[in-house]
Amino acid sequence: MAVFNKGGERREITSYSDWMSQLPPELHNIYLFKLAIPGSHDSMSYDLDINSSIIEPERLKILSKIYCARKIVRRWAATQEENITKQLDAGVRYFDMRIARKPNDTNPTRLFFYHGLYTRTDVETVLKGIKDWAERHPKEILILALSHFKETDERLHIHLINFIKTLFRTKLFLRTEIPTLKRCWDKGRNIIVSYDYPKCHDIELWSKIPYFYGGSMDTTKVESELCHALEKRRPSHSFFVCGLNLTLPEDVRILRYILRLCDNLANTIQRSLPRLLQWMKEQAAKTPVNIVASDLVTRDDFVPIIVKLNIQKE
Repeated sequence: MAVFNKGGERREITSYSDWMSQLPPELHNIYLFKLAIPGSHDSMSYDLDINSSIIEPERLKILSKIYCARKIVRRWAATQEENITKQLDAGVRYFDMRIARKPNDTNPTRLFFYHGLYTRTDVETVLKGIKDWAERHPKEILILALSHFKETDERLHIHLINFIKTLFRTKLFLRTEIPTLKRCWDKGRNIIVSYDYPKCHDIELWSKIPYFYGGSMDTTKVESELCHALEKRRPSHSFFVCGLNLTLPEDVRILRYILRLCDNLANTIQRSLPRLLQWMKEQAAKTPVNIVASDLVTRDDFVPIIVKLNIQKE
């Protein structure tokens, strides 16, 4: 459990499904982009559809009709193992959501998530589930980052934006105001949506949230890149993400990993995550952090470790 001390008083987070509401009063008026917030990388990748066509990497798209190729892609694209509700219950408050439309879908406005493959569950169904959870936990602030759109039809973007605004309505915290816990609570608005598509702007939706990551499967290189980003490139007055996730190569070097028949991304992450979390604790003592995103967010005490970083902000 995360422990907070003020004047000798012991404070503990007793339930990570409601950890924001249990933070000490001293943190209620701090801007949210100055709090440490646990997030998940490629949040919907637990739901990848083995029967869908391959959407990435580009080199493997021609193998979409081959089952074993799709199976390999899924093994190395599934960065999360628990569904969105379980991630929320575990304390995750930032979600990295990448969106595309399936080719030849009979529904012209239906969209899905993707990471290597398309998901089985569509975007609107997932967002409805998030809205229901947010209503049950009104003091937990959720940040939804919609990005990496494969769809360029602006009519579909307009449809999705209108759906988001209609679904969340008064729960949306406007980008024209600076959010703090207390301000969100007072207004009854606990959902922030970042929509990273430059051609579509809306006063209620936030623009792109910078996501810094190491771009490597080597934890030493990941740490080095993130250290540079946190020291030189992080914004001081807006949200930003420090991604602890590993990244597969985009060239032929990817074969070194995906051809390992007895390995997968989850196992590789499991071996590296404890070290990256230890580095994060040490780095947070030197530079401010905001959203910290990871793969396998329900493992290795990821959420408690990130939440506990807020003790430095009292």
